[in-house]
Amino acid sequence: MQALIPFPDISPEIFSVTVFGFDFALRWYALAYIVGIVIGWRLVLAALRRPGLWPDDKPPATPERVEDMLTWIIVGVILGGRLGYVAFYQREYYLANPGEILAIWQGGMAFHGGMIGVVVAGFAYALLHRLPRLSLADAIVLGVPPGLLLGRLANFINAELWGRPTTLPWGVAFPGTAAQDCPGVEGLCARHPSQLYEAGLEGLLLGALLIWLVWRSGALKRPGFVAGTFFAGYGFSRFLVEFVRQPDAYFSGPGNPLGLAWHVDGWGLTMGQILSLPMILAGLWLMARARRRQ
Repeated sequence: MQALIPFPDISPEIFSVTVFGFDFALRWYALAYIVGIVIGWRLVLAALRRPGLWPDDKPPATPERVEDMLTWIIVGVILGGRLGYVAFYQREYYLANPGEILAIWQGGMAFHGGMIGVVVAGFAYALLHRLPRLSLADAIVLGVPPGLLLGRLANFINAELWGRPTTLPWGVAFPGTAAQDCPGVEGLCARHPSQLYEAGLEGLLLGALLIWLVWRSGALKRPGFVAGTFFAGYGFSRFLVEFVRQPDAYFSGPGNPLGLAWHVDGWGLTMGQILSLPMILAGLWLMARARRRQ
């Protein structure tokens, strides 16, 4: 019999109340976004308050300016994440049902789309206020990993975005997963906890690397290097995890047995890997450019 880890009995809701006949609930996923933004914001402010970390001892913006920019970033995350999900993952469905594109309460966000939204919002804000774009990008990406770490942990609590079937002893029996053609014990299906893999790689490890680069390596003196490290690091981490992450249902089918977005005879790349490749290339280019300019 295969060893596996039963899914912990954790409710997606922290608490719920009824006020005047209306139900209100605080979910772990919402709290992850809130706490992730606050921690990321504090990290950015801490770096901006250390002029010696920046080129010519001049931070790219004041703390007050960053607080003003935060609204732009949040809008970029929401719009980019939603439109990215629509364009990258369920384009045909939303073309047939355009009225549901803005129904974000039904779920459906894409990280790569959210990142594009942040890039566009940050670039527009820097252009409007004449701020150094690369150094500002370095500051912004410093605040992203905490949200990734907490968001992926919330995905685990919600029992969503799980991995492929596995026989490894740390496979988790997620509720609602089909046991057909899946190794398990007494009908349970053991799957990779891919949310925890991403939390560790994209959130904890990448976040620790950025903090080390900023406060120990003097990387902010090379505008664009920290941003490049984030793009390449996230893209590489996501590319690896996609090998064990369960494909989205709308990519699966008889002609696409592995849930690949691009494939030949079942071999190819998932949509997550396709979207991660430009991030890796852009990140490596930014890092090389920063070192060359120095």
